Amino acid sequence: MNIFESYLDKIKLILIDLSKQGELLIPETFNGINAEIPPAQFDCDISTNVAMVLSKLNKRSPIDIAEQISPIIKDKDSLIQNITIVKPGFINIKFKPLFWTNFIQEIIANKKKFGVNQKEKKLNYLIEFVSANPTGPLHVGHCRGAVLGDVISNVLIFNHHKVTKEYYVNDYGNQIINFTKSVFARIREIKFNEKFPIDNSDLYPGDYLVDFAKNIISSNAELNFDNYENISERLTELSIEQALLLIKKNLKSLGIKHDNFVSEKNIVLDKEVENVIKFLEVNNFVYKGKIKAPAGEDKKDWIEREQLLFKSTDFGDDKDRALQKSDGTWTYFASDVAYHKNKVDRKFDYLINILGADHAGYIKRISSSVEALSGEKNKLICKISQLVKLIKDNKPFKMSKRKGDYITVDDLIEEVGKDATRFIMLNRSSDVELDFDFDAVKEKSKDNPLYYVQYCYARISSVFRHLGKNLEKNISIDNYNFEYSEDEIKILKKISEWPKCIDAASTKLEPHRIPIYLYELAAEFHSYWNLGKQFPEKRFINDQKNISQDKLVFLKAIANVIKSGMDIVGVSSPAKM
Repeated sequence: MNIFESYLDKIKLILIDLSKQGELLIPETFNGINAEIPPAQFDCDISTNVAMVLSKLNKRSPIDIAEQISPIIKDKDSLIQNITIVKPGFINIKFKPLFWTNFIQEIIANKKKFGVNQKEKKLNYLIEFVSANPTGPLHVGHCRGAVLGDVISNVLIFNHHKVTKEYYVNDYGNQIINFTKSVFARIREIKFNEKFPIDNSDLYPGDYLVDFAKNIISSNAELNFDNYENISERLTELSIEQALLLIKKNLKSLGIKHDNFVSEKNIVLDKEVENVIKFLEVNNFVYKGKIKAPAGEDKKDWIEREQLLFKSTDFGDDKDRALQKSDGTWTYFASDVAYHKNKVDRKFDYLINILGADHAGYIKRISSSVEALSGEKNKLICKISQLVKLIKDNKPFKMSKRKGDYITVDDLIEEVGKDATRFIMLNRSSDVELDFDFDAVKEKSKDNPLYYVQYCYARISSVFRHLGKNLEKNISIDNYNFEYSEDEIKILKKISEWPKCIDAASTKLEPHRIPIYLYELAAEFHSYWNLGKQFPEKRFINDQKNISQDKLVFLKAIANVIKSGMDIVGVSSPAKM
């Protein structure tokens, strides 16, 4: 039940009636008219801007229109206590306590549907995220994007959309050759006691390669490691296999499981790059030309060469992009275009890419290519996952993947746990940098958002456990003939915002709204809980060691939303803490 949508629909019906009676002019569409959460300083439950939207069309002041509409809204709904008009023309609606009793009855009865936008058209999404090079374990730099992609998927699935989670494996190119040579050097170190060439900057020096090498040696006794060239192809397959096993293990420890792993090498070998070039040529999206020196680069050192270029400027990019180098080899962008043609051909409604902060400049060119390939604007949605700064003992950690001394996802989870990792990574909008303080996430206070929300659920569980009831089971109430206090209605109003939170998180792909909302709901609950220390009537368990039905339902409603939100975020809701 979305009370804001429900009342907006009622207001629209009133407007249509007034229009039929010739008493009010209405626009062709009701875009711009809303029913929103009112500011905290107003003693009301819903606020609508309808009078201001209709003012210009009717050539009347918003206050005049609000005065015309308000009595009709109130007359048509016996659950409205009063309506006030606030300059410049907001109509503020306050409900009777009975409204909230009816509300809680409905959300208890429809627990699984509460928050889901039933009216929204259900779509099919492909979400590509993480897609780190298969050259080692995932580090903290990958972690935030991984959680972002996974929780966006969860929100869309909660809202009954179809979602496919995909990982693009960059298993082709120079970095893979260098990675395989690094594994070979470790194998030689183990088998022949040859010193690893640590001074070779092209190689990956991480200790994890020793484990890769040992696993390959023990599982492939038939292989001869005397000559790299003789086994390079097979060793590349085995090395990537080891890296992907580790990456999947890292993802599993984060609670993430992809549906598909798509190989760049397969796309290249299947001639998908050549095929997409032909498609672009047939549609006149490519030409032979030269690229001028990028801004900031010394033009004396820049050599203009004739290359095959994609007309990305036709789709809003700031310059055309090279698909083929002057030596005839394909650019990385060309294989990426081929991969996105592969995505487009699978007929998803929308493609979502989760990109790292260092790929922000890549958005225009790949979005341009998808528009050319699909013929649709905004088919591809790119979300940037900004940097994470790790802080411990008030000192920053430094990361460097090439040197092998970075902080891995497993290091982070071992230090603070999966729940804290996921919740805190999501606690700010993904487009701003995040400080991840190791010490703060271990605090047992309201300054630790995860603890504060989990403690809310644990407190409610403790009440049910004390009464010999199971919080996870449905409750049966014979009669909802009770009335909630203002303190309780304050929490019910917060619960009523849950569908709006889900709707915004889903349509705007902003899942950070969920942990923020959960923290606010938990704060309201903890404040109410603390009232019981002063006012016995506020306590959930009375002197007879029992609980009234209204409070039982009240607690169940809060717990349902907390559990629902925590499931979307992918963290636990512990019964005890």
